[in-house]
Amino acid sequence: MSDYRTVPLDSYREYPLDEMRERVQEFYADIDRRRTVREFSNRPVPRDIIEMALKAAGTAPSGANLQPWHFVVVSGAETKKKIRVAAEIEEREFYEHRASAEWLAALAPLGTDSNKPFLETAPFLIAVFLQKFGKLPDGRRVKHYYPVESTGLATGILVTALHQAGLATLTHTPSPMKFLNEILDRPKSERPFLLLVVGYPAEDAEVPDISRKSLEDFTSFIES
Repeated sequence: MSDYRTVPLDSYREYPLDEMRERVQEFYADIDRRRTVREFSNRPVPRDIIEMALKAAGTAPSGANLQPWHFVVVSGAETKKKIRVAAEIEEREFYEHRASAEWLAALAPLGTDSNKPFLETAPFLIAVFLQKFGKLPDGRRVKHYYPVESTGLATGILVTALHQAGLATLTHTPSPMKFLNEILDRPKSERPFLLLVVGYPAEDAEVPDISRKSLEDFTSFIES
């Protein structure tokens, strides 16, 4: 006998076409304001707002619904400092030795370098880990399918939820990031996916003068 069970789809809502267009246009107008920020205020952010955004992230689709992610929320000054020190070591190695000239040229318009003060200034860091496998209640291992794609989807929803709440974010990816396992006491079976910096932008924050691709540049429609 199959263990496959179903329940009614009571949560779905359909909208009239005009309302559909209005809702998606409003969403685009709001999310189009989102900018990656590197200058943060140290103003405190209530933890319950972060928790609700994480609940939203937890609704993301995942391979076989195994939800192969773990989020570590860091607000303590001591731990944030440890993360900054470790991240800047990797960043200096990247900028001085690992990065190709082409890669550095691509980063030049963003004004980035190996100094990462925002890792201590922002009130929250959220370390995102992907889990290659999980454990059943009886202790057996279960393989996770598409953990990278699934964790990426959850992280995208998290960024969107935080923006919706009125907070700024920065997706930080020092490479390698194994130091996060050690500092945050996560098992080797989990791979650091991304470090998300969260808070209010500094009052005098500025962002690079860049643009996004147009719809025509990144979309194809096949109608036959």
